Amino acid sequence: MLRFAPSPTGDLHIGNLRAAILNYIIAKQTNDRFLIRIEDTDNARNIDGKDKEILGILNLFGLFWDRLVYQSENFKQHNIIANELIKKGKAFYCYCTKEFLALKKEEAIKEGRAFRYDDSWALQCRDINPNPVIRLKGADSTTIFFDEIKGECKFSKNEIDSFVIIREDGIPTYNFACSIDDMIYDISYIIRGEDHTSNTPKQILVRQSLGYLKEIKYAHLPIILNQYGKKMSKRDNESSVSWLLSQGFLPQAIINYLLSMGNKPKKEIFNLKEALEWFDIKTLSKSPVKFDIDQLRYINREHLKALNLKDMANLLESSDLSIGALAKVYLEEASTLNELRDKIALIFSKKEITSDNMRLIRDNIMKLVDKDSKSLEDFNSLKAKLIGLTNLNGKDLFQPLRYLLTGANKGPLLNDIYIYLRFYLKEILRS
Repeated sequence: MLRFAPSPTGDLHIGNLRAAILNYIIAKQTNDRFLIRIEDTDNARNIDGKDKEILGILNLFGLFWDRLVYQSENFKQHNIIANELIKKGKAFYCYCTKEFLALKKEEAIKEGRAFRYDDSWALQCRDINPNPVIRLKGADSTTIFFDEIKGECKFSKNEIDSFVIIREDGIPTYNFACSIDDMIYDISYIIRGEDHTSNTPKQILVRQSLGYLKEIKYAHLPIILNQYGKKMSKRDNESSVSWLLSQGFLPQAIINYLLSMGNKPKKEIFNLKEALEWFDIKTLSKSPVKFDIDQLRYINREHLKALNLKDMANLLESSDLSIGALAKVYLEEASTLNELRDKIALIFSKKEITSDNMRLIRDNIMKLVDKDSKSLEDFNSLKAKLIGLTNLNGKDLFQPLRYLLTGANKGPLLNDIYIYLRFYLKEILRS
C-alpha cells in the first residue's frame, strides 16, 4: 500500500500535493491501494476543519483514495507498543526536564561540539519531574537505505541518538507514530519530500527494534524553490494549492506542471490519466526545482484551450456556450479563469459615456437592437450601418465602439468577438 500523510496544521503545500500525486500514480501503476492518513498528532497546531479542506482538494484533483484514517485513532496502540519496547530493553523512561536539556545543549555549543543525548541522563531529574517521556535507544550501527531518487543514503550511529517516541502527555512523536502506522497499514513504498530524509533512519530504527522485517522502498522528492532560488515557504503565495486554485489555475494544469518539474515527460501538455502510462519516478532529477509561475500560466492556458465550450462556460458560471466561445477568444491575452472572468465582467459592466461620439454610437446600436435589424448579424454589416448612420469612421468609430462592446481600450479583434457579443447587446450597452 502507498500512503499520503498530510498534517492538518496549514494549507496544502504544492510540495505535499506533488507527493500525493506521485503516490497515487505509483499505486495505480502497481495495482496497489492508496491510503490517506491524516497525521493529527500535533494538537497544539492542528487547525479545525483543515483536514476536510485537504481532502476536498485531493478530490478536486482526482486523487481518490481507497482508505482514509486518522493517526490519532492509533494513539492507544502506539503507547502499548512503546511499553513493549521498554520491556524488551529497546526503550526507556527519560525524566530530563526541558531546562536540563537546554543547559546541556548550551554547553555543547560553547564547547563547539554537536549536541547528542546521553542515555546516562535518563534519571537525572526524576525527583522533580513526575511525567517522563519515553525514548527509543539510539542506533548502534550505521543505518543504510536506498532511495529511488537520491541513491544510497547512510547515517552513522552518531547521527541517531536516543530520541523521544512518547511525549510526557502520552502523545506519540511524529517519527514513532509514522513508523508504527506504516507497519499497521502495511505500507510498501514511501514517497515524500526531501526534508523527511533525516526522519527515515529513525523510522527504520523503530521498525528494527520491533523486529519488523518487511522492506519498504523510499523516494524523497527534491525541494521546490521560489523565484529567488530559496526554499518555498508559507510566505510564498504560490506555495499554497488553495491560493493557486483561487487564482483560476485548473487542477489538471497544476498536475501537469508538478509532474513536469525536474522531469522529461513524453509530451508537454497532458492529464493525470495520460501520466499513468509513462511516468517513472526514477527519471526525476535529484536537484531542487524552481517554481515558475509563468510556465504554469502557459500550461494552464493550454489546458483552457483544450476545454470544450460547455465545460469552459460552466467554469465561468454560465450555461451559455457563447460565453465559453467568447472566453476561448480571450485566451489570446488571458491565462487563468480569473483573468477570463475579469475580461467578461468588463464586457457586461456599465460603461461610462465619455464623448459625444460614444453616445451617438451607443444610441444608434440600441435603435438597431429595438428594430431587430439584420445589420446586427455580423460585424461587417454593423460597421457599414454605423458609418452610414453616424458619419464616423476610423478611430473615431472603432475606439468608442471597442470600449462600448468590451469595456476595454484594447483586446481581440472586434470581428472575432462580435459574433458572440451580438446576442447580449442590450445587456452590454445598458445605460
